[in-house]
Amino acid sequence: MLVAVLVWMVTALADLGGQPLLPQEPLAIETAPGKALRFQVEMALTPHQQAVGLMYRKRMPEGHGMFFDFGHEREGVAFWMKNTIIPLDMIFIDGRGQIVRVAARTTPLSEAQVPAGAPARAVLEIAGGEAERLGIKQGQRVRHRVFGDAKF
Repeated sequence: MLVAVLVWMVTALADLGGQPLLPQEPLAIETAPGKALRFQVEMALTPHQQAVGLMYRKRMPEGHGMFFDFGHEREGVAFWMKNTIIPLDMIFIDGRGQIVRVAARTTPLSEAQVPAGAPARAVLEIAGGEAERLGIKQGQRVRHRVFGDAKF
């Protein structure tokens, strides 16, 4: 019964083009001293929102993304691209707000795991290729309220 309900929910989301827009918040990435890139990110906080993520979305506007917060840093964080039709850059972030990995241009519709490679508290997904174009790299600092620094 539960499986049938989940299949129905995913099918309904596919018909709608993915989950509806989630609440948005500002986020910044410091790429150099005194230089920060600003994003508007949808907040995927519940298990359902995180499971659906950006599935079935047809585009990701420049300067926007989806932010997945797990509430605490944990080992073994990995994402996949099942039912995700646009390429994404996955930015894995530790509990201090430091980028631990940038997985660039992930393959749409792939079921291959994309691991963080280090403990991570959050993941930021942005349009594929945007991280390289903007100079986003491992070691840079992400500023957001979940890391205790909402002012930027």
